[in-house]
Amino acid sequence: MKKNIHIVSFDIPYPPNYGGIIDIFFKIKELHKLGIGIYLHTYLFNDKTRQPELEKYCEKIFYYKRKNAFLSLFSKLPFRVQSRSCNKLIENLKKLQFPIIFEGLHTAYPLKKYNFKNTYIRAHNIEHIYFLGLSKSEKNIFKKVFFLLESIKLKRFENILEKATGIFSISPFEQAYFTKKYGAKTFYIPVFHATTNLTQTAEKGDFILYHGDLRIADNVRAALFLIDVYKNTPYQFVVASSCKNKTVLKHIKKYHNLNFKDIPTQESLEQLFKKAQINTLFTFQKTGIKLKLLNTLHQGKHIISNTQMTEDTGLESLCELANTKKEILEKTSKLLEEKFSKTDIIVRKEKLLDFNTIENAKKIIAIIFKQ
Repeated sequence: MKKNIHIVSFDIPYPPNYGGIIDIFFKIKELHKLGIGIYLHTYLFNDKTRQPELEKYCEKIFYYKRKNAFLSLFSKLPFRVQSRSCNKLIENLKKLQFPIIFEGLHTAYPLKKYNFKNTYIRAHNIEHIYFLGLSKSEKNIFKKVFFLLESIKLKRFENILEKATGIFSISPFEQAYFTKKYGAKTFYIPVFHATTNLTQTAEKGDFILYHGDLRIADNVRAALFLIDVYKNTPYQFVVASSCKNKTVLKHIKKYHNLNFKDIPTQESLEQLFKKAQINTLFTFQKTGIKLKLLNTLHQGKHIISNTQMTEDTGLESLCELANTKKEILEKTSKLLEEKFSKTDIIVRKEKLLDFNTIENAKKIIAIIFKQ
């Protein structure tokens, strides 16, 4: 008899072009490969449209309209939860009595209204810590206050996890946090991702690369920090993103050794990985595991990162740690002259075995169906 599950996604998981959506899309693909019937529930908002590509992997897809009403801001519930509250979703989950994976705390509103059995929440972050970090990084005062209030509301709403059968954490850091609060029903399932093979070239690169989504305040803050590190140095430093940020571009234009590269496609990023000698990965928020870290480990050469990017990921030893301007420049000087060897690639391959997507899909099936 075919095994079926509901997956409630906070956003349409295609195209897989940012962190949480990447995890959901490749999880769906792997579960489908293993013969699991998937009933996907997701939301239409902004310019999002229905995605026929998902029909290849799902038995049925339910689309709901996300509420972006101004009044949602004044709810006791977090905005990201209240705006996804939907009675039709609850009705559809009731009709088909399958196990449910709620992707992110912000999709868990149905647990507030009905005692569903066999429910699992994929914790993409410790949400209140993540939003507190956004508040600290944000320059716009209105967004700063919004993120702070959202953090407070999310901390309170997190108690909904008591009603879940299980929690799927995304990194060792989150695993420790949720295990301490909710006990043995927390399971560490590493992030699902596109890259399965290491594709580094041993050919020496000639510049330093930082890449990230410059719509995110934390990434803008990291880019500006690194611009300050590398300005007026002999090193070529490239900031790459699929979207432009005026403040970042303004600073880049001041210095001859700094450049911005547009990355409209995954292929354009892959070309930068091949040519860069060093990848700089910095964050000011210690939450989850950054998909860009995994992507860079699979495709890039040397990595310089700060503590918050790698701590409690299990991948610390694969990066050169540097937290200050002085440390970054010392590591840069060393790594620009150091060949990225075949031995380095072998070491990475062994360390990345935990991120085997098909094996982690099997773990989820074993937990949900008690195999």
